Amino acid sequence: MLVSGVGLRVQAEEEGRLRLAGDAPVGSIVDLRQIGGFWRGAGGVGTVHHVAFRAQDDSAQERLGRRLTDAGLRVTPVQDRQYFRSIYFREPGGVLFEIATDGPGFATDETAADLGRRLALPSWLEPDRAVIEAGLAAFPSDPTESEVANAAR
Repeated sequence: MLVSGVGLRVQAEEEGRLRLAGDAPVGSIVDLRQIGGFWRGAGGVGTVHHVAFRAQDDSAQERLGRRLTDAGLRVTPVQDRQYFRSIYFREPGGVLFEIATDGPGFATDETAADLGRRLALPSWLEPDRAVIEAGLAAFPSDPTESEVANAAR
């Protein structure tokens, strides 16, 4: 499905491990370990909610959506997520996959210099801001140079 639907190609295979690659310079390699005998996945604590792939723009996303539909998968309509646009589908094992556009980007409601200084939320999540903020770990507002150096290690 990742080859015929998403368009990745097999780059290497050995001892039950498969490396798939796409054309993007970043984030286009998927490593799979093939293991049999597991039950179908179910959502819950400790599981992955979804796997996201990137599309450079709307037309690339549309092409991927058509390719997935042609491969027999059910693809959602485009969902506007304010910072990007997404389509979703479930792979045959039930895992939810997303294909998100690069743009418009996270600097749509704040400057690039201000990114990460406050919690920016898409408009539909603003009513839940207090609950979301209450669940986040506290970070120092202005980390010292040593804190930045320690975080980079």
